[in-house]
Amino acid sequence: MSTLAVHDHGVAHHDDHGHEHHHNQSFLSKYVFSMDHKMIAKQFLITGITMAVIAMILSILFRIQLAYPDKTFPLLTTLLGRFAPNGRISADFYLSLVTIHGTIMVFFVLTAGLSGTFANLLIPLQVGARDMASPFMNMLSYWFFFMASVVMLSSFLVQKGPASGGWTIYPPLSALPKAMPGSGEGMTLWLISMVMFVASSLMGGINYVSTVLNMRTKGMDLWKMPLTIWALFLTAILGILAFPVLVAGVVLLIFDRSFGTSFYLSDIVLNGVQQPYEGGSPILFQHLFWFLGHPEVYIVIMPAMGISSEVMSVNSRKPIFGYHAMVYSLIGITVLSFIVWGHHMFVTGMNPFLGGVFMITTLIIAVPSAVKTFNWLATLWRGNIRFTPAMLFAIGMVSFFISGGLTGIFLGNAALDINLHDTYFVVAHFHLVMGSAAIFGMLAGVYHWFPKMFGKMMDEKLGYLHFWLTFIGAYLVFFPMHFMGLDGVPRRYYAFTEFVSMQRWLTVNTFITWAAIMAACAQVAFLYNFITSIFIGKKATQNPWEANTLEWTTPVEHLHGNWPGEIPTVYRWPYDYSKPGAEEDYIPQTVPFSQTMSSNQAHDFEDNPKGLEELNKFNSTLKANEQVK
Repeated sequence: MSTLAVHDHGVAHHDDHGHEHHHNQSFLSKYVFSMDHKMIAKQFLITGITMAVIAMILSILFRIQLAYPDKTFPLLTTLLGRFAPNGRISADFYLSLVTIHGTIMVFFVLTAGLSGTFANLLIPLQVGARDMASPFMNMLSYWFFFMASVVMLSSFLVQKGPASGGWTIYPPLSALPKAMPGSGEGMTLWLISMVMFVASSLMGGINYVSTVLNMRTKGMDLWKMPLTIWALFLTAILGILAFPVLVAGVVLLIFDRSFGTSFYLSDIVLNGVQQPYEGGSPILFQHLFWFLGHPEVYIVIMPAMGISSEVMSVNSRKPIFGYHAMVYSLIGITVLSFIVWGHHMFVTGMNPFLGGVFMITTLIIAVPSAVKTFNWLATLWRGNIRFTPAMLFAIGMVSFFISGGLTGIFLGNAALDINLHDTYFVVAHFHLVMGSAAIFGMLAGVYHWFPKMFGKMMDEKLGYLHFWLTFIGAYLVFFPMHFMGLDGVPRRYYAFTEFVSMQRWLTVNTFITWAAIMAACAQVAFLYNFITSIFIGKKATQNPWEANTLEWTTPVEHLHGNWPGEIPTVYRWPYDYSKPGAEEDYIPQTVPFSQTMSSNQAHDFEDNPKGLEELNKFNSTLKANEQVK
C-alpha cells in the first residue's frame, strides 16, 4: 500500500532462536530488573497508578481547604502533623500540595504512566518485534523513573516541606532558597527528581523511535502501522527534542540557587535586604520551561489519541475514518507544538507583534485537532458499536477533548487571555483537555489491553460504574471553574474569604470539592477491579475483542520473544473491519489478500499491479459464472 515499505530487516527476526522456551529466570530478573518489554509495561502502569492515587489524595486535601477555609479538622493535624497546625492546612503547605499534585499528574502519571506503559506494551507487539531495540536501556528507563518518583515523594519528609512554587516552578520562588519554606531542600529534591525523570524519558524515547524505525516485521511498512504506533512514535520524537530544554533550564536554576549566578534573578529585595543579584530575567526561565511545557501537553494527549482511535475502530466494527488524515494531523501537531509556547506568556510584557504570531500558530494547531475530532465522530457514525468499558472511556476522551479544546480558543486569543490568564478558567481548560482527556485515553487502554497484559478479563459491570461516576464527577468538578475564571477568580489562592468579590464562589467551591470526593471514590471501584481481575478474573481468550492488529496473534501466556516460532508477516492495514464480501467482520493483518478474494477492493492494490490483475481476473470469472447461472 505504500512506497515507504521497509521490509525484511534481516531474516534474524523471523527465525525462532528457541524463543518458545521459557528462560529460567530468578524472581529478581523476571519481576524486578526485567528486560522484557511486557513486564516493564506492567511496572510503568502499576507505578503510574500508585502515583495517580497519591496525586488524587493531595488534590482532595487542598480541595477541603478551598471548600472550608475557616473550619478546623483535627484529623488533618493527626495526618499531616506540622503541615496542618490547629486542624488547618498551612498556607505554605497548601502551595506545596498544589505544586506536587500538578508535577505528579503531568509528568509521573500522564507522561511516564501513559507513554511508558503503552509504548512498552504495544510497540514491539504491534510492529512485530521480539522486544525493544535495547531491552537493557528499557529497564534503565523504568528504574530512573522509579527513582525520580521516590525522590519527588521524599520531599514530604524534609523539615520545611516539598517544593511550593507551582508545578511550573517560576523564579524567584524557585531560585531563592530562602524565599519561602518550600524554596529550600524540597525544591532541590524537585529539581533532582526532574533531571532523573528526563533521563528516563530520553532513554525510553530513543528506544521507541529505534524500534519503530528498525524492527518492524516483514510487510509492516509505515502505512500499515496502527494509529497507536504512529502516536507513540511521534510522542517519543517530541520528548527527545523537548525535554533537554527543560534540563538546561533546571541546570541554570541550580546555578542560581547554589553558585550565586544571576540567570533568572535581578534587583531582588528579601526581608528588606537588597540581594546581590543583577542582570538576570525570570522571563528567560519561562521561555525555557514552556518550550518544553507546550510540547509536553501533546506528549500527554497524543498517546491517548492513538489509543482512542484504535479502541473506537475495534469497537465500532468500522475502519478508522480518514487514516491518512489522522496520521498527517498527528505529524502536524508534532511540528506545530514547537512554535506555540509563547501563548503561556501573553501577560509577560512581550512585544504585541510576537504575541500576534503566537496567537496565529496557536489557532492553527486547532486545525489538526479538529480533523481528528471529526474523524472520530465519523468512525462512530453508523457503526455497529460495542459499548465495552474501553469504548466508553475512548468516547469520554473525545468528549473532554472537545469541551476542553473549545476553551483553548479563548485562551489562545492574546486580548482575551489578559483577563483569563491565571484564573480558574485556565485550570478548567487544561484539566479537561489535557488531564481528563488523557486519563480517559489511558483508562481506555487499560481496559482494552488488560487481557493482553495479564491474560484475564476485567469485570464489565464495575467498568461501567467506574466510567459513569468518573465522567460525571470530572464534569461537575471542572465545568463550574470556567464561570469562576470568567468572574476573575485567581488560581492557587489559599482562601477566597479574604475578598468580598470572591466570597460568592465559596458555595461553588464546596460543591466542586464534594464532586471531587465522589470522583475519587469511583477510583476505588477501578482499583478493586484492576487488582482482583489480575488474580481471580475470567481467563482471556487470545483475541477477545476480535481485533486485527498483531498483538492478538501472540499466545495468551507471555513468552520471552512474543511469538513461538516465526514472527507473522503483515499483508494489510490494521482496520479491515466489516469489509463487504468478507466472511467475518474483521480480517487480521496477517491474512494474505489471496485468501480474501471475495472482499478485496481495487484500492487494496495501489502499489501491487500483480495483485490488481488477479483481482480483476477473479471478478471477471465471478461475473461469467453469474451469467452462466
